[in-house]
Amino acid sequence: MLKLFLTSARCVRITRFHGVCGLATSTPASSPKVCIVGGGPAGFYTAQHLVKNVINTFTQTARHARCSFHGNVRVGKDVTVEELQEAYHAVVLSYGAEGNRTMGVPGEDLAGVYSAKDFVGWYNGLPRNRDLRPDLSCETAVILGQGNVALDVARMLLSPVDILKKTDITQHALDALAESSVRRVLIVGRRGPLQVACTIKELREMVNLPGTRPEMEVSEFEGIAETLKALARPRKRLTELLLKAAIETPGKEEFERWNRAERAWGFRFLRRPLEVLPSTDLIRAAGIRLAVNRLEGDGEGVWAVATGEVEDVECGLVISSIGYKSLPIDPAVPFDARKAIIPNTMGRVQQTAGLYCSGWVKRGPTGVIATTMNDSFDTARTLLQDIGKGTLDVSTVKPGSQAVSALLEKRGVKPVSFSDWEKIDSEETRRGETRGKPREKMLDVGEMLQVARA
Repeated sequence: MLKLFLTSARCVRITRFHGVCGLATSTPASSPKVCIVGGGPAGFYTAQHLVKNVINTFTQTARHARCSFHGNVRVGKDVTVEELQEAYHAVVLSYGAEGNRTMGVPGEDLAGVYSAKDFVGWYNGLPRNRDLRPDLSCETAVILGQGNVALDVARMLLSPVDILKKTDITQHALDALAESSVRRVLIVGRRGPLQVACTIKELREMVNLPGTRPEMEVSEFEGIAETLKALARPRKRLTELLLKAAIETPGKEEFERWNRAERAWGFRFLRRPLEVLPSTDLIRAAGIRLAVNRLEGDGEGVWAVATGEVEDVECGLVISSIGYKSLPIDPAVPFDARKAIIPNTMGRVQQTAGLYCSGWVKRGPTGVIATTMNDSFDTARTLLQDIGKGTLDVSTVKPGSQAVSALLEKRGVKPVSFSDWEKIDSEETRRGETRGKPREKMLDVGEMLQVARA
């Protein structure tokens, strides 16, 4: 019977699923023992498949008798991957992508320029981003990137406060957005409408956002309608919705809604950042200079080429949403710095027996939640196949979580169990109820630990 151990790769926010998953001691000592590093979707989906036909939700996984959760553990610092390998037959690295891809242009270090990762962390309540305090006193914001995260940021900047009050946004972010002067958001991408990276769900939410209207450059959609028949169904539906928002005459009700709207948003295609333009005192962002591109090639393989034209856009807020990247976790783990992934074959870490990976650290930060689920299931199947074929040696007895727990105790590290996590979750929910919200998130790790251990 397989035993799992779930551990956090980083101490970021212990009220989210950041943990090590391990199997409970009620199973025989000779059972195969697997450690999963990372408590996000990739880690839990991997664990879910390894104990398949038993559980189907993250909570059920964490509570399962064959799985133990250890949050607030920094793998690579509190415990090494080699130490985990000594304690377990297999270790699965599922710790995601917590690094930022930088723009690499002059001015990106000016005040008013943020990564989407940090901005999202600010309104979602990550302790490390609680002091971000973005300046929202400008009228126009530019978001670089056209994926789901970019649209989420745009929606957050433009949503009516009455809608935000009903979400689990942090109170300090809600207060700041209530005073925001941002009335226009441009979502910029280097390629065209047929290459936009968001999903139809995110685009539909943007199109239907109360109090806003779309403002597009009609010329950027020339010839797009003629391509619809040749598109795959998901891309076709997305493009049809984009065309409807951009160039079709709205119905009476929608026209009236757009006419009343005080805030606007729009995509800008075929643009690449060249420089963030500074204010007169050279301290903060006052605009952005964009290169104008054209597309070359056909189909999915088109690429953007600079035309030599440039365009300056006045704005006081620039948010870079051009992608996340995974970071090395431990010197003992191979890492491809150029691709920012752990080199692997079907989830097997190359040249390292008993070491596996799943999720973004396996394939890069692409796809939606279903992509991560299928990817994680694939890694779990690979691991189980290796056990079945005997290529993963599980004949020796491994100490599992008992050995890791002893190491952590010796080093003064106090893990957060899943029942501890549930105390934090319950307290956040209770605080949210007093404000009419789903939850009010704690922003201080020390406070979380106090609640967990009360």
